[in-house]
Amino acid sequence: MNIDRFVNSVDAFIGDYFSLSIPDIHVTDIIEIAIISVVLYALLVWIKDTRAWMLFRGIILILIFFFVAAIFQMNTILWLGGKVLNAGLVAVIVVFQPELRHALEQLGRSDFLRRLKFFNLINRDTQKRFSDKMVSEIVRAVYDMGAVKTGALIVFERGVGLDERIRSGIMLDSLISRQLLLNIFEKNTPLHDGAVIIRSDRIVAATCYLPLSDNMGLSKDLGTRHRAAVGVSEESDALVIIVSEETGQVAIAREGRIFRDISPEGLTEILMHVQTEEV
Repeated sequence: MNIDRFVNSVDAFIGDYFSLSIPDIHVTDIIEIAIISVVLYALLVWIKDTRAWMLFRGIILILIFFFVAAIFQMNTILWLGGKVLNAGLVAVIVVFQPELRHALEQLGRSDFLRRLKFFNLINRDTQKRFSDKMVSEIVRAVYDMGAVKTGALIVFERGVGLDERIRSGIMLDSLISRQLLLNIFEKNTPLHDGAVIIRSDRIVAATCYLPLSDNMGLSKDLGTRHRAAVGVSEESDALVIIVSEETGQVAIAREGRIFRDISPEGLTEILMHVQTEEV
C-alpha cells in the first residue's frame, strides 16, 4: 500500500512540475516568429559591422553587473542603474547617430522598397540620364587622366540628393564632355582640387568637398581622395570614380565599398547600368 502511495506521489509530482502544455499555433504566429527572427538577425549583423559591436559588448557586461547586483539585493546600485538608463539611451542615439542614419538610409534604398509602386512614384527620376556618347566621353577622359597620373574624383548623383555637397563647390551646369573633364582636373588650375558632381546629363559643380570615411577597415595605402569617395558613398547611394594621382589606377566607390583597378570595359559596363537603372 505504501508503495502505491509513493508511486502516486511521484506521478503527481511529475504532473505538477514537468507537465508540458502545447499552445495553439496559428499561421500569424509563424509569420511573427519569422519576422522577428529576420529583424534580430539583421540587427546583429548591423551591430557587428559597425562601432556598435563594442557598445553591444559593453552593454552585455553592464547587464551582467546589474544582474549580479540584483541577486545580492544591492538596492543602491540598482537605483543608480535605473536613473542612468534613461540618460544612457539618449547618449547612445547621439554617439551612434551616423550609424543609425546610415542604417535607415540603407533601409530606404532597399530593393524591396524600390519594387513597390508607391515608392517608385516618389523616387522616380524624371530627368534624362547621360547618353551613350557621354559614357564614352567619361571613360576616355578617366583613362586619359590615368595615363598621365592626373588625380580625379567624379561623383554621380543617383537617388539621394547631394545638394549640400554641391553647395560647397563652384556651380558649372555644363554638358558632360571629355575636354571639360580634362580641363577641370588639370594640375594647377582653379577647379582641379575637389570633386566634380554629375546630375543626370550635366556637370553640376566642381571643387566640391566630400566627407572623409572613418572606416578603419580601409587599406592604409588609400589617400584622402579615396577616403572622400568612400565617405560620400557611405552617406548616399552615389557612384564615385577615382583616378589615383600616384599610380594612375582607376577605382570606383559605391555603398561604402571601394573597388580598385577597374578596366575601361568594366567602367563602361558600370556606367551603362547607372545610365539605365531606375532610382
